[in-house]
Amino acid sequence: MTQKALRLGTRRSMLAMAQSGQVADAVRQVTGRPVELVEITTYGDTSREHLAQIGGTGVFVTALRDALLSGEVDFAVHSLKDLPTAQPDDLVLAAVPVREDPRDVLVARDGLTLTELAAAEGRPVRIGTGSPRRMSQLNAYARSHGLAVETVPIRGNIDTRIGFAHSGELDAVVLAAAGLNRIGRIGEVTDFLPVDTMLPAPGQGALAIECTAADADLAAALAELDDPYTRVAVTAERSLLAALEAGCSAPVGAYADLLADGQVVHEMRLRGVVGTTDGSTLVQLSITGPVPASHDEAVALGRELAVEMLAKGAAGLMGERAL
Repeated sequence: MTQKALRLGTRRSMLAMAQSGQVADAVRQVTGRPVELVEITTYGDTSREHLAQIGGTGVFVTALRDALLSGEVDFAVHSLKDLPTAQPDDLVLAAVPVREDPRDVLVARDGLTLTELAAAEGRPVRIGTGSPRRMSQLNAYARSHGLAVETVPIRGNIDTRIGFAHSGELDAVVLAAAGLNRIGRIGEVTDFLPVDTMLPAPGQGALAIECTAADADLAAALAELDDPYTRVAVTAERSLLAALEAGCSAPVGAYADLLADGQVVHEMRLRGVVGTTDGSTLVQLSITGPVPASHDEAVALGRELAVEMLAKGAAGLMGERAL
């Protein structure tokens, strides 16, 4: 008897289909069951507004979660950075697989790096991004290095965004390395922006595999794909975001990395940044502690850093929205 196929709910974008396809292969291996992709259109896919205006949080997620709860699909794959920080009681984050490259990258015309681009022009360099977080940090970096940069709000899929740079309409666009890796286009990157220059979005580069809390057998099977280090890192990052009471369209960057002596991991460092979109004011702090041994410890680390950032004035910087 052939086993009933598991239905994986995914957004329709090329990137979502690519990453869901990779998860489907992994799930087939751990469960021995066939997996079929079910394409779901979300509000974030159909709206032409900028993400900062439609609220950011949850716009790519709600339709997938509705399909899970209605039984239309058995499990769903999200980009973790799109997930609201509050987890619904009736859904479980069954697995957070090993994280892809968390960095942001530049795709610029003529193969130029950020520094080369800024040096080559006698005018401000026009860089496209729909993210207030990227605008804030790019503008701050430009200010501190004497570079003339103008950030331009854009929307659209990866093809559309890269097209802005290749056509010369913009000098460059900023994208996530993970997405380009997953669709096999990392070769088009002209500059990898180090996390010291640009802290990624909380959870950037990580995927979330979600199913209903009622389906304990499936949750247990999916849990085999979980990477404990990735999970505690992104949990701390998302805890910081939640404690700042910011959504995923706020100009907040966060990154937790593991500090090791040789092969022995002994501490986790969490860095956070929040700033005005023009980059004139940034609050950027970090905290280091033992590697969290539980969800609650990871949450506590994020909250602790948030308290310090709020004490330094972070709250006043998050009301800004890039229009």
